[in-house]
Amino acid sequence: MNRKKVTIPVREDISVSAILTLPSNKNMKSTGVITAHGAGNDMENALLAAFTDGLAGAGYPALRFNFPYKEKGLKAPDKPKTLEDTWSAVYRYFREESSVKVNHIIAAGKSMGGRIASQMAAEKILRAEGLIFLGYPLHPANDYSKIRDAHLYNIELPMLFFAGTRDPLCDLSKLQTVLAKLSAPWTLDIIEGGDHSFHIPKAMGISESGVFDRIVKTATQWIETTFPRQ
Repeated sequence: MNRKKVTIPVREDISVSAILTLPSNKNMKSTGVITAHGAGNDMENALLAAFTDGLAGAGYPALRFNFPYKEKGLKAPDKPKTLEDTWSAVYRYFREESSVKVNHIIAAGKSMGGRIASQMAAEKILRAEGLIFLGYPLHPANDYSKIRDAHLYNIELPMLFFAGTRDPLCDLSKLQTVLAKLSAPWTLDIIEGGDHSFHIPKAMGISESGVFDRIVKTATQWIETTFPRQ
């Protein structure tokens, strides 16, 4: 496995860092995965690192990246247009400039990163062929008055959702209600005891690495099933 840090231009005045993780040449598959971080973390988040490393270990080229505000050390996320421009630039880099030969690209994201990708997919301005949500922010914390679901019904791509049973930003019953109304194919993997970052109470006796390994295994199986021709 080969990991290298790259810089990706977004606009004339904006560039972001990314980490491209590649399998060995003999194990390289033709489906790649781009992963974006959530609002309160960056591409060095433990889940994102384990996820992309795990996928590369299974043969899938993986790229994780920062949004511009994290490059500047800021806490408040960029405006939606900048977040979308960054996703587009990273996708273009992976497809056209990274020297990685892939036939399919999946857009993945933790919380905000996945939501932005899904909104772009719904508007068909992000040409990904599948979506993976590492915790979807369906509503503000414990506030069910603002359900962020409208654009999901316009998505035509296969989707994989990971959801924790203790996630204050994604009530499981409300997520299942939304999923039941989607026209696109979807898969839901429920992480028992997991919060929005899939942290599990110590009393359950499951390590963080064990949870991350499960997520990687499920995602790998989903990719193999959804894109069988590698």
